[in-house]
Amino acid sequence: MSNDATPSTPPLGTGGAITIRGLAPELKARLRIRAAHSARSMEAEARAILEAALSAPAEDATDLAAFARGLFAPIGGVELELPSREPARDPPGFDDGQDSAAIPAALAPNPAESATATRRTAAPPKKAANAQAGNKGRRG
Repeated sequence: MSNDATPSTPPLGTGGAITIRGLAPELKARLRIRAAHSARSMEAEARAILEAALSAPAEDATDLAAFARGLFAPIGGVELELPSREPARDPPGFDDGQDSAAIPAALAPNPAESATATRRTAAPPKKAANAQAGNKGRRG
């Protein structure tokens, strides 16, 4: 038994099949009416609609600045006063020569706070677990 099964692709120039599920009944009725007015089948009408919609040249994408200029050009444009700029400050240094006093208090680690957090996340005592296990068999 030979395995000559290869995926079939339609040759160029012949269209592929497409199925459109979930088409609203109102839309299907409108397509049927439009196809009847054009003396075509619903399939031929859908094909014509797709060809017309997709053969139109794509709109050129404009950036936001060009879009804003297009909005304000009919009214003469808008001139905005630009604020003056100051030179940027020097970035902070991260040399080994810095001491811990230069670290702001809000960013410095707090040893007491980290010990409390460790105690809060510790496992519960075994006495409570044993007491719960012993009460399972008793009924009050």
